[in-house]
This record gives sequence, structure tokens and C-alpha cells, in this order.
Amino acid sequence: MAKQIDEQELKDQENPQNEEKEIDLLELFYKLWSQKRLLLVWCIWGAIAGLIIAFSIPREYTATVKLAPEVKTGGRSMSGGLSALASLAGVSTTGNSGTDAMYPQLYPDIVGSVPFLTSLFDVPVTDKEGKKYTVQEYLEEETSGPWWGLIMSLPGKVFGIFSSNKDDQPGDQKVNNFQLTPEENKLVEALRTRVTASVDQKTSVITINSQMQDPVVSAILVDTVVSRLRDYITDYRTDKSRQDLDYALKLNDEAQQEYYKAQQRLADYIDRNQNLATQSARITRERLENEASLAFNLYNETSLQVQNAKSKVQETTPVYTEITPATVPLKPTSPRKGLILGGFIFLAFVACAAWILFGKPIVGEYKVKAKALKEEEQGKEEKEETKK
Repeated sequence: MAKQIDEQELKDQENPQNEEKEIDLLELFYKLWSQKRLLLVWCIWGAIAGLIIAFSIPREYTATVKLAPEVKTGGRSMSGGLSALASLAGVSTTGNSGTDAMYPQLYPDIVGSVPFLTSLFDVPVTDKEGKKYTVQEYLEEETSGPWWGLIMSLPGKVFGIFSSNKDDQPGDQKVNNFQLTPEENKLVEALRTRVTASVDQKTSVITINSQMQDPVVSAILVDTVVSRLRDYITDYRTDKSRQDLDYALKLNDEAQQEYYKAQQRLADYIDRNQNLATQSARITRERLENEASLAFNLYNETSLQVQNAKSKVQETTPVYTEITPATVPLKPTSPRKGLILGGFIFLAFVACAAWILFGKPIVGEYKVKAKALKEEEQGKEEKEETKK
């Protein structure tokens, strides 16, 4: 019985708190509802600001290419999905090869590196109107920003005019990747944000994106990035094999020359000593024939090494399958005008609600206190005047 009384007392103590919370929420709602016109005005102004911002941001088009790289293991090739399944089963797909350290996870770092991005400066592109530029010219001359960006950049431009150096480097000078100029560094940073690469950790599928203000330029640039990345990875993976092939070709050329020289020495000796039947002449001829035979065997072996080296180069050349090829995007990917408009309306509503619930009462209390203090000071001044 005592337990039931204690539980009832606890419920009675909790119920007033819940009622107070509900009353507080209702009171807040009624405060907001009583100021619904002010909330509507703020939301309208938020919508206007959102529309201005949304239409001030230039349109951006994103072209995407997806690649499925070939993963080699133990002399065999596997697709990205099979390699992922093998890794889940505890089987290493790269431990047996021992020569490939260029994993797909490193491809985003390659695309974002300074040498790779500066190599894109001179890539020729064509916009949707048929005008031709290089990537550097397009970024500097045809890429625009919102109006507030121009306003914020005015002080820097004015300062740059007064601090410009007349001894600037000529425009046709090659880019020094070790020490970039401020203008080149800006281009690199702009390309780093506009050209991106990512790798799916499960399937090893490589996604390369290019974002530009012209859809055709975006598609051309992403196709060039894919081609350059393929060349980079191919050069890396086949570097050792190509070195072995060059060395084999060098040995083969030397062996060929020695074989031809041995043949020529044998032919010259036979021509000069056709009617001699002495023992020394026979021994000399046999020695020259053996030298020619050895030279031929060496030439034959080096020719086989050349063929093996060529096969090795072909074997180590990576193969990429384009899951999604480069196409000209038809719709812009940014700005998302609906999202911007909704965000500004929401922010305006929250700001107005905060003003109604918290800001306005605080300001009212401050005004009341200030008025009371002023009246007290006036009362003290009146008392002092009456005393005088």
C-alpha cells in the first residue's frame, strides 16, 4: 500500500512538469502564431534573397567517366569486383605480382598533383558555340563568378595594379612545377576543385568528374584527363618492362653486328684461300666457322629475348574498361536553386522566430530597465533641485 502511494506521488510530481512543458510549447506556438504576418514578411524577404543568390551563381556542368581497372594477380587478370570478393575471402590479389605499387586508391592523388594539373593548361577545348581555347585561356577569360566575388576581389586587383612588376616572365615560358607563379597557383587550385577523381573501395571503380561552365568543355576535359591518367599509369607499370626491352634490343643489335662481322671474316678468308689445302688453312677456316656459329647462336638468343621482352611489355600494359564514357551533360549540376531557395526561407523563418521568442523580449526588458533608470535619475535630479 505504501509503495502504491509513493508511485502515485511520483506521478503527481511528474505530471505538473509535463503540463508546464506542454503549456510552454503551446505558449511559444501562440507567440509565433500571433506574429504570423511578421514571419510571412521575413520568409518573403528570405525567398527574395534566395532567388537573387541562386540566379547570381553561374551554371556549372559536370561530365563523369567511370573506369573499371584490370587487377592482376599471379599472372592472371581480375576485374575490380572479383578482386574485392577475393579480399573479403582473405585472399591477397596483389601480393603475388610484386611489381605493381600503383593501386587505384592512389589515382585521386595523381589527378590532384601539381605536374598532372599543369599538364592540362595547354589542352585545346571547344565550347558549345564552336570557339576554341586552351584550358588556361578558358579559365582566365571565359569563367565567371557571382557578383559578390567581383566586389570582394576589387581590393586585390587595385593592389595588384600598384604592385605589378614590369619584369614579369613572358607568357610563352614553360611552367616550373617546382616554383609556380601566383597566377599559375590559382589555376592549379581552380582545376583541383573542378577536376576530381574518386575510387569505390569495394569495387575499385574509378570515377572522374570535370565541372565547367560549358558542357562541351567539361566533356572534352574529362575525356583528356582519362586519357592522360591512362598514359601515366601505363608508363608507370610498363617502365621496367620497357627498360628490359631497350636493353634486349641493344644486346640484339650488338650480337647482330658481331654475327655479320664473323660471317664477313669467314667469307673473306674463303675467297682468299680457295685453292689452299694445307692443314693450317683448314684449321683457320674451322675456327672462323665456329666463331660465326657462336655469333649466330648469340644473335638467335638475343632475338628470342627481344620477343620475350615485347611480350612482357604487352602483358604489363593495364587495360581499363569504360563503364560510363564521356558525354556532354545536358543539365547543369549547380547551382541547386530549389535547395538554395528553401534554405534561405528556412533561415529567415528561424531568424524571425528567434527574434520573436528571445530577441524582442530581451530588447523590451532592456528598454523598460533603461526607462526606469532614466526616471530614477530624473527623480534624483528633481529632489536635488527642490533641496536647493
